[in-house]
Amino acid sequence: MKAEALLFGGVALFFGGSAALYGVWSQDDTGTTVLVVACGMAALDAFFYLIQYRRRGSRAQDRKDAEVVDGAGPVAFFPHESPWPIVTALGFAVAATGVVFGLWLFLIGLGVLARGVFGMVFQYVHR
Repeated sequence: MKAEALLFGGVALFFGGSAALYGVWSQDDTGTTVLVVACGMAALDAFFYLIQYRRRGSRAQDRKDAEVVDGAGPVAFFPHESPWPIVTALGFAVAATGVVFGLWLFLIGLGVLARGVFGMVFQYVHR
C-alpha cells in the first residue's frame, strides 16, 4: 500500500498546487473549487492507503527484491453481503431531494446517509 499512498499523495500535491496557481491567476471560483475537491479526494485516498500500510505492513509489491511467488496466497477479505450500501444510497437520495423541498428533509437524509456510511465503515471492525 506504500506505492499507492505515494502515488495518490503526488496526485493530491499536483491538484493542490494547480488549485493555488489557477485560483490566483484566473480568479475563477468554479475551476478553483473543482481543483480543490480533486485535491481533497486524492488526499483522502492517500490517507487511506497510508493507514492500511501502517496497519498491515509492506506487501510483496512494495519491495524491489520480491518475486512473483511472494505475492501468492489469499488476497484480501471480501464480505458476502451488506445492507449498508442501500441505506447509504437511500440517505443520499433523500438528502438530494431535501435540497429541493426543504431543510427538514435534507437533515433527515443527512442522518440516514451518516448512518449508512458509519455502518459500512465499521461493519467489520471486529474481524
